[in-house]
Amino acid sequence: MEIEKYSTGNVWEAAAGYSRAARAGNTIYTAGTIAADETGKIHGENCYEQCKYIFEKLSKALDALGGSLLGTVKTVCYLADMADAEGFMRAHAETFGGIRPTATCVAVSKLFGGALAEIEIVAVIPD
Repeated sequence: MEIEKYSTGNVWEAAAGYSRAARAGNTIYTAGTIAADETGKIHGENCYEQCKYIFEKLSKALDALGGSLLGTVKTVCYLADMADAEGFMRAHAETFGGIRPTATCVAVSKLFGGALAEIEIVAVIPD
């Protein structure tokens, strides 16, 4: 099976040896993604804004591999503080309310770069 990969070209992907997303067959898996641009600058003043930025980044990755947010079947969100869950849930509902993928949200002790949220997606491309 051929595996197609997508990279944003940021320094972390090269330094750690990973891709932002990979497509195997009709399934796309994304890496955990924070609201940082290529220079490492975090976008968004709160969890809601960071999650919206992350969903935009992930949408671009899915599009690059022939998918879309509409094919999302699973999301996983890691929060630096569970008090930010409302912001995540609001952004998730706005993005996926009509799609309703499975979803997991957990709190962790710390996220890379001081981010408030890190999100990964699994999406399928219809036959």
